[in-house]
Amino acid sequence: MKNQLLLILAITFALKITAQNPTVIIPNNDKRVITTGIPFVLIASDARAAAMGDMGVATSVDAYSQQWNSSKYAFSETKSGIGVSYTPYLSKLVNDIFLGNVTYFNRLDERSAFGASLRYFSLGDIEFRNDEFSEALIQRPNELTIDASYALRLSDQFAMSVAMRYLRSNLRLTGVDGDATPASTFGVDISGYYQSEEEAYADFNGRWRMGFALQNIGPKFKYDQGGEDNFQPTNLRLGAGFDFIFDQYNKVSVTAEVAKLLVPTPPKLGDEYEYTDDNNDGVYTEGEDTLGTKTRSDVLIAGKSQDVSFLSGIFQSFGDAPDGFSEELKEFTWALGAEYVYQDSFAFRAGYFNESEDKGARKFLSLGAGFKANIVNIDLSYLFSASKVQSPLENTLRFSLTFNIGAGEYREY
Repeated sequence: MKNQLLLILAITFALKITAQNPTVIIPNNDKRVITTGIPFVLIASDARAAAMGDMGVATSVDAYSQQWNSSKYAFSETKSGIGVSYTPYLSKLVNDIFLGNVTYFNRLDERSAFGASLRYFSLGDIEFRNDEFSEALIQRPNELTIDASYALRLSDQFAMSVAMRYLRSNLRLTGVDGDATPASTFGVDISGYYQSEEEAYADFNGRWRMGFALQNIGPKFKYDQGGEDNFQPTNLRLGAGFDFIFDQYNKVSVTAEVAKLLVPTPPKLGDEYEYTDDNNDGVYTEGEDTLGTKTRSDVLIAGKSQDVSFLSGIFQSFGDAPDGFSEELKEFTWALGAEYVYQDSFAFRAGYFNESEDKGARKFLSLGAGFKANIVNIDLSYLFSASKVQSPLENTLRFSLTFNIGAGEYREY
């Protein structure tokens, strides 16, 4: 009887000690922004797309369709074209960080076309010195992509395309790591584009446009041998638009686009703390109970692991947000754009881009114009940030130059 009493007292004492030291898990990553490797490929590299809110999957064809939806090349009225663009980056701080793009396309016949492009992102010059008297070692970190596409017209109104892309990131600095080597991988784009026949309405003619693109589908890569695997910026774009053709001189096009990164969402993590239950309600209440010592870090609260293959990550990305469907919706960005064209020689453009504040907070207005003289197109765009988070492209003027070769050789409208 005495032993049983001692055992009961010991259990009661242990439970009392446990009750005096409860624990609580407090989330440490409420805003789970999806990050990828080589993110510069998501930046609009041409001024026309930038002026309409960084969109291009369902706009009418131009030389820079390679970045957005290469199947549009099968609808080009121009035999071939060359596009060159320049985008300053962080222009408020430095003058040597930029994104450059060179694109070429050729419509082979009535039903097919191919395109190729080179995009180069320079992070400028970085100096390393051992001391104030030593000669500076100049490093120029950079990233680039090289791709080629083939578009095939499957019907009079619909075409599809496949593009192959090589991605290379040379961000590791030999001044810091003597064994630094560039990271590289490859990706595939699959896209489609629909363009209706011109139809007559009450006061104008009109034409519908729709497009989709699955971009940068490919394996993960590492920046160094001991580092973590990085997902490519695998991206889904969906868009639709309509052309208001008032007469042979005036046309207004409106387009809407949504996009989503097909990359797993970071799980919800938290830190575990001991706390004193001062109000004796059995639940930690901020401002009433006393928070104590941290006992564990990055405890999984909700969501799924990101340690999956790129293919599994694509499918997982549609249903792995820790806060459920409402958070999945926040991972979609959307954009609205409009373009007015006069006599196929002058264009005025405007757009708006929106991203959830919990997923990156990119919000901006954009304006632009385009001019055509003989075989040359000149396009300009300017960005105004509408977010609390400053954009690296804010107040940046972007330039694009296009050379049209064999304009009017094909007739589509």
